[in-house]
Amino acid sequence: MSETESPSAEKVASAMMAPLSESSVARISVRTAVILLVFTMAFTALMAGVYQLTQPILEKSALDAKRRTITEVLPPDTYDNDLLADAATLPPVKALGRDAPTTIYRARKDGKPVALVFEAAALDGYSGRIDLILAVSADGRMVAQRVTLHKETPGLGDYIDPKKDKNKQQPWIKQFDNLGFDTVLGGKWRVKKDGGIIDQRAGATISARAVTNASGRAVLWIHDHSARLFDLPNGSQWKETSP
Repeated sequence: MSETESPSAEKVASAMMAPLSESSVARISVRTAVILLVFTMAFTALMAGVYQLTQPILEKSALDAKRRTITEVLPPDTYDNDLLADAATLPPVKALGRDAPTTIYRARKDGKPVALVFEAAALDGYSGRIDLILAVSADGRMVAQRVTLHKETPGLGDYIDPKKDKNKQQPWIKQFDNLGFDTVLGGKWRVKKDGGIIDQRAGATISARAVTNASGRAVLWIHDHSARLFDLPNGSQWKETSP
């Protein structure tokens, strides 16, 4: 076969290495952009579909977890309203140790106030902040409280959390059940080491003191504002009144 009938390898390689024309580059760029756009739209649609499917499940799971936590401090048979729907927003309140808005839930039975469920925090734990959830009755008694988050020393200060307290028959935290606001006013809502009535464990007074003092401040604040808190329109936000 002659050279005129079959191009040499050098000519083929040279043709392959020749620069693309501007129109060819433009077509490739457009094609690539279209492919990326289609892929992005398909991925976005897929993620939106997954979100739509999983969001109700996640929301239900969060509500169930919240109900379980509330049940630890307020028995369900003490109220008959939809507790999670009967709520208002509290701004950051110094007496509650909160630096962000939080929700307060109002328990009622036969339309009458029963208790307020809310979050507070002790900022002076041995290892920092200790988060609490409390239920305080309409007449200013602590129904119960629980520690929801802390970093206290395992095996030492973590007894403030009944899940970690080795005394399962009488957890430390249950000392506060049914204590009234008058205990705060009488100066007895303190650990025994500070002249109060609350026991503390040897070697871990700081953790107990932090929870004790924070819950005392919270109970007193809630009692002082209980009537207004129950009367707030559902879904509204608490605002301090001028003295």
